[in-house]
Amino acid sequence: MRIVIQRVREASVAIDGQVHGAIGQGLMILVGICDEDTDEDIDYLCRKVVQMRIFDDSEGVMNIPITEVPDSGILVVSQFTLMASTKKGNRPSYIHASKPDFAVPMYEKFVAKLQELFGKKIETGVFGANMQVALVNDGPVTIIMDSKQR
Repeated sequence: MRIVIQRVREASVAIDGQVHGAIGQGLMILVGICDEDTDEDIDYLCRKVVQMRIFDDSEGVMNIPITEVPDSGILVVSQFTLMASTKKGNRPSYIHASKPDFAVPMYEKFVAKLQELFGKKIETGVFGANMQVALVNDGPVTIIMDSKQR
């Protein structure tokens, strides 16, 4: 499982011109799922997300986790292209991205586990939909994590 975490001032996801999920300050997370992913991968990544100290303290040092940021939110969007292989040629291959029958339940488990650990509702996109994502990256702070590279 791969995720891209972006610290944002605001983020939203729209489908057919309608906002489906939106947050103010917080984290925007893109999630890519492969067939080898397990509940252990979900648990590992979700715990890292809520414990990662990437918000500024009073000294301007990234030292505070999302759980200690008042009125913060998390927006999670599925993105199979995170599993792209670019080793051969110029057209990315997505053979490592899971098909919906496996990926949808894993995505839903990821969102549920993150919500449990965060203690607040997680905003989301819609798995498989054509989504338009808008965000204001704060910092910028962008972190890529792969549960297979611990």
